[in-house]
Amino acid sequence: MNRLHPQFPDHHDSGGVISKLRDIVFGMEDGMVSTLGAITGIATGSGDHFTVILAGSVIIAVESISMGVGSYISNKSESDVEKRRLKEEGSEIKHFLEEEVKELTDIYIRDGWPTEFAGKMAEVASKDEKLLLHEMAHHELGIIPDKNVSNIGRGVAMFFSYIIGGSIALTPYFIFSNIKTALPISVCITLLGLFVLGAGTTRFSKRVWWKAGSEFLFLAGIATIVGYIIGKVVESVAL
Repeated sequence: MNRLHPQFPDHHDSGGVISKLRDIVFGMEDGMVSTLGAITGIATGSGDHFTVILAGSVIIAVESISMGVGSYISNKSESDVEKRRLKEEGSEIKHFLEEEVKELTDIYIRDGWPTEFAGKMAEVASKDEKLLLHEMAHHELGIIPDKNVSNIGRGVAMFFSYIIGGSIALTPYFIFSNIKTALPISVCITLLGLFVLGAGTTRFSKRVWWKAGSEFLFLAGIATIVGYIIGKVVESVAL
């Protein structure tokens, strides 16, 4: 909560959560959608309770590891590229200080600052290499130096989020041995979970909650229908 203006949320308080929000939402959404689509097709096509549980468990286990590792590698690669670009920019500042100061001045002017004031700001920044690098990184490279983001943490968040999402779709099959009972319950609670997840993202995006939830429902509905159709087609061909 914003201490100066209590009626507005404090956007500074949620930095740590927001940095992992993409991985958490993506992991849970993909876990629910892909698992639901797959096991719905398998349940429809095979009609075998054990096959559904086995396939669903394998999908969740393999995909959660794949998603977690993929998130870690992609974010680490991005961080490595940013570090290299920052190092190159720091070298340019050391060897071509005047050119960098002029470039920063031009950037400030382009951003709308008065020419004289832009020159003074760039001159002040030039007195401190770290400050100048921070300004050039932000304005020229589009990089936020020293951002507190854990690549391992994001990978772990993706891993567990996928497991949670996939488990929502698969759990009814552990509870009910009759596929005709488990399947509709799985579909219903997963769609509900996706709607809640979509609506929950509006806590940070400030979008209309029911629209965000409906988007998630629509995407999940497509996957479920595709899985069901494939299951029916395979069932008819096999028979």
